[in-house]
Amino acid sequence: MRMRFFWSCMERVTSWCFMGQFLICAILVLDVMLKVSANSEGDALNSLKNSLTDPGDVLQSWDSSLVNPCTWFHVTCSNDNSVIRVELYSNNITGKIPDELGNLTNLVSLDLYVNKLTGPIPDSLSNLKKLRFLRLNNNSLSGKIPMSLTTVMSLQVLDLSNNNLTGDVPINGSFSMFTPISFKNNSPGLNETNPPSPPTAPPPKASSGSSATGSIAGGVAAGAALLFAGPAIAVACLRRRKRADYFFDVPAEEDPEVHLGQLKRFSLRELQVATDSFNSKNILGRGGFGKVYKGRLTNGTLVAVKRLKEERTQGGELQFQTEVEMISMAVHRNLLRLHGFCMTPTERLLVYPFMANGSVSSCLRDRPETRPPLDWKKRKSIALGSARGLAYLHDHCNPKIIHRDVKAANILLDEDFEAVVGDFGLAKLMDYRNTHVTTAVRGTIGHIAPEYLSTGKSSEKTDVFGYGVMLLELITGQRAFDLARLANDDDVMLLHWVKGILKDKKLETLVDADLQGNYEDEEVEQLIQVALLCTQSSPMERPKMSEVVSMLEGDVGK
Repeated sequence: MRMRFFWSCMERVTSWCFMGQFLICAILVLDVMLKVSANSEGDALNSLKNSLTDPGDVLQSWDSSLVNPCTWFHVTCSNDNSVIRVELYSNNITGKIPDELGNLTNLVSLDLYVNKLTGPIPDSLSNLKKLRFLRLNNNSLSGKIPMSLTTVMSLQVLDLSNNNLTGDVPINGSFSMFTPISFKNNSPGLNETNPPSPPTAPPPKASSGSSATGSIAGGVAAGAALLFAGPAIAVACLRRRKRADYFFDVPAEEDPEVHLGQLKRFSLRELQVATDSFNSKNILGRGGFGKVYKGRLTNGTLVAVKRLKEERTQGGELQFQTEVEMISMAVHRNLLRLHGFCMTPTERLLVYPFMANGSVSSCLRDRPETRPPLDWKKRKSIALGSARGLAYLHDHCNPKIIHRDVKAANILLDEDFEAVVGDFGLAKLMDYRNTHVTTAVRGTIGHIAPEYLSTGKSSEKTDVFGYGVMLLELITGQRAFDLARLANDDDVMLLHWVKGILKDKKLETLVDADLQGNYEDEEVEQLIQVALLCTQSSPMERPKMSEVVSMLEGDVGK
């Protein structure tokens, strides 16, 4: 059907060409090729959806009527709209992996682990020549592992543990010795095809109850293999006898690149160089979670490095890494994408893209004199974009993510002043040692919901309250808590000050003077009404963030 579509379009394009419309011809040919490519990838993902039973309805956004699958949840695309990542782990889905997945020729990462998938691993996955991460562990897959996977030269991480697979694990000896290949060998009849090259470090202990584990930390060229194979086998045997339930790891300060999906693990030295040893001149900001430094990686990329300040105790590394990976899975245009992390016995660092226009807070109150203030159109866009980001955290993340510190300082702006929510997930990350609801209140004075302050228990509605106060920051340009207002006998809490102004119906007194009257009174009033709904004292009376998005799209979003 796709080919008929292609040739039908080509016939129409050809008719234009004969008419001398050469430029239009070229454009149309390119358009047709892109549509066919997008349709091919959409068909492959649609085949996956049709082969699965999805009890959690996580595939509800996979709409086969859409040409481009890049708008679907759990699918990540490159800049040219090619599907590069599919993430459907821990969703309790059942079914088989279809052969059509081999048509996703630009796929870099395929994560289907911790589900209930059955059947064989399709041989067609060997067509994915750009695949770097294949994680199918903790399913019920059966049959032999396709030896054709040895032809996927880009493969870095292969995890087939906790399945019912048989045969040899296809480890290609031509992998770089700095490229970790990891798998857990506890399936009946599962063997390693190649002898292991020298491991870069002893593997860390796996969770209790796991079976014997195999570890391979990269292949070496033939000559190096002859030189090191003997000692390596001896070391591997010794380690296996002493600690049979261990799994792959490397020293945190000396490790090569280790990725969780597309999440990079940086060495501490790499981030020290990027930030000039965390020089104070590179500090972008300070907050409850630690300091943020501007850095430049060796490839020239600008990043923001958050150095978490929580005191560290022994242990917790696996939980920390798990929480970091969960944060990295929250992918939305209005969420700050986590680029990587660093974990050592004494340090926890997170690496993010550098945001060219800083935070909403800095643009409202601490901007250079040469930079113009945020105009009303940008403020409306920020209100809507940040609401969409929070709604995604609440409704589309599994498990859902509660921010617990929504404020103007945590809404960042990219080069186009698009709002992205930052610092989400850090509250849980910093409480990784606690297994129950934490009683430590995290947040900022003026933004904390009353029920959170009194009980220490957070929910989506505590985020809604913080968002409402952030809207008032956008409208007034003032801080949520400001002792300077006492000089005018005003309330130090922005919410109470706004309510007092509204009683006197002095709208012009309330709106940020930097706008110089360039705003629509009706739109300001509508935004204030949304803010007041979000900051009601009873959490039950506050709207959900998805409802806030609908209100803004219908009113302010016009």
